[in-house]
Amino acid sequence: MSFRFAASSAFRNLRTTTTTIPKTTSPFAPRLFTTSSPRMTVHIFETQGQFKEAIAKHPVVIIDAFATWCGPCKAIAPKIAEWAESPEFKDKIFFGKFDVDHLPELAQELGIRAMPTFILYKDGQKVDEFLGANPPALLNLLNKYKPE
Repeated sequence: MSFRFAASSAFRNLRTTTTTIPKTTSPFAPRLFTTSSPRMTVHIFETQGQFKEAIAKHPVVIIDAFATWCGPCKAIAPKIAEWAESPEFKDKIFFGKFDVDHLPELAQELGIRAMPTFILYKDGQKVDEFLGANPPALLNLLNKYKPE
C-alpha cells in the first residue's frame, strides 16, 4: 500500500463522515443565542447632569467614586453589585458610581481625595462619606441610612 493511496483513502473517509451544517437564509430562523435585559443595579454616571439628576430623583443615594487603575476599587466592586441586587437594598437605595478620571470636575466638586470614596445622600443632601474598601463598615453605613 503506497502512501498516496493511504492518504487519499483517509481523506475520502473523512469527507464522507463529516456532516455539513445547513445554511439558514430565513430572517426568522432560530438563533443560537439568547438575550436578557441588563440589570443596571449600579448605575454608571457619564455626566455631571446624570449625577445631579440621581441625587434629586432618589431619596437615598450612595455614590462610589472610583478609578479603573485602583486595586481596592476593583476589590470592592463585586460586593457593591451584590448589595445593589439584594432585596435588602434593591428598591431602597440607589447605587451609582463614576470614574474620577472621566469626570475630574465632579471629583473636584465633591472633594474626592482618595479612591474608593463613598458618599451617601439623603433627600438631596450629603449626609455621610466613607473612604476605603472596607465592606463591613460600608454595610453598616448602608444599614444606617436604609429607609424602612
